[in-house]
Amino acid sequence: MQHPLTARRSARISGRVRVPGDKSISHRALILGALAIGRTRITGLLEAEDVMATARVVDALGASVTRTDDAFEVLGQGVGGLLAPSAPLDFGNSGTSSRLLLGVVAGHDMRAEFTGDASLRRRPMTRVLRPLTTMGLQIEAQGEGGTLPLVVRGTGDLVPIVYDLPVPSAQVKSSILFAGLHAPGRTTVIEPLATRDHTERMLGFFGAELQIEDREEGARAVTVCGDAELQGAAISVPGDPSSAAFIAAAAVICPGSDIVVEGVLMNPTRTGFFETLREMGADIEVLDFRDEGGDSVGDIRVKAGPLQGVRVPPERAPSMIDEYPMLAVVAAFAEGETRMEGLAELKVKESDRLAATASGLEACGVEAHVEGDVLIVRGRGEVAGGGLVEARMDHRIAMAFLILGLSAKAPVTVDDGSMIATSFPEFVPLMTKLGAELA
Repeated sequence: MQHPLTARRSARISGRVRVPGDKSISHRALILGALAIGRTRITGLLEAEDVMATARVVDALGASVTRTDDAFEVLGQGVGGLLAPSAPLDFGNSGTSSRLLLGVVAGHDMRAEFTGDASLRRRPMTRVLRPLTTMGLQIEAQGEGGTLPLVVRGTGDLVPIVYDLPVPSAQVKSSILFAGLHAPGRTTVIEPLATRDHTERMLGFFGAELQIEDREEGARAVTVCGDAELQGAAISVPGDPSSAAFIAAAAVICPGSDIVVEGVLMNPTRTGFFETLREMGADIEVLDFRDEGGDSVGDIRVKAGPLQGVRVPPERAPSMIDEYPMLAVVAAFAEGETRMEGLAELKVKESDRLAATASGLEACGVEAHVEGDVLIVRGRGEVAGGGLVEARMDHRIAMAFLILGLSAKAPVTVDDGSMIATSFPEFVPLMTKLGAELA
């Protein structure tokens, strides 16, 4: 059942807040905990639907996941030690879970069926399946165009490969590296532009042997050594920068706003959104920059102010790929044109986010259009609003346009906000606490 939400022009957004744990790290902590030997204790895990889907699937594969008062614990079975599932593996709406765990299942002598909700069953898996089948994964059945439901058979005899990613993708890279843990020798992924590196950092933290080589023009080669032995560990998950982006954007576009988001992951592969806001003229500073659990963390202070349109180069896309719908909304309140380049990856997210973003902006009176993999927004410093935006079963589209409504002249309604729970279940109450008018 659809659950419409409406955002109205709000007073200043202010206060201190902590966002939920990082989604990318949460997924990987559960998966690597399952592949390690012994117990992994995870504090700060994002308790959103997508991550809980990963937890359920990991548990179904024989790595028990239990909830304590302040943590999740995973009883790992070691690389190659997971068990064949007794029923189809349901990933809900989580493309990350399904793609990463395809790499895990590939290295086990088991048959498994992958399925999910209507949105996930429309998303292509071909980019992941192509390298995994080269390594030895067999496809027994699949949906039209390489979609779910998908029946695969893994093997204990995977072949290591060297694979050039045609398009930068942290999910595809991670899936191959997880499969490489099971293959003898070395498996290498070459990415044309460096993507978020949580998988590499966490593989090293759990004891895998890795080599990382920076190459010309921003390319990077990541190699993992197979027949790995991982050890259970204690993981503290920092705040999700993709969730913090919505709060920062609200503060930037609502006059008089001043907020602090505490404990946000500041890994340089994830901070492109904040870098771009600074280039647009936003007043942003990082307080108490520190290291926690092998990664950079800080408190982000954001104040409202005038914005100018900018060009966002394609090489920045991997560091903010999930934040482009939100950036496009901010660009609508800037003066002048903002040109966002290199966004092919957005076409294969929960929705075609390029098309969904442009359509939503147009519904709110903003001039925007797509040229290939480029999104162009012509800002006028203010937005009329008053539109009905189709979320297209995409949580980030829904949240981005609710943020737009907080500073538009007329209310903005999103046709369905129910899927927000897949990544940020506290979004509405948290924003309301800071002064937003959402209902």
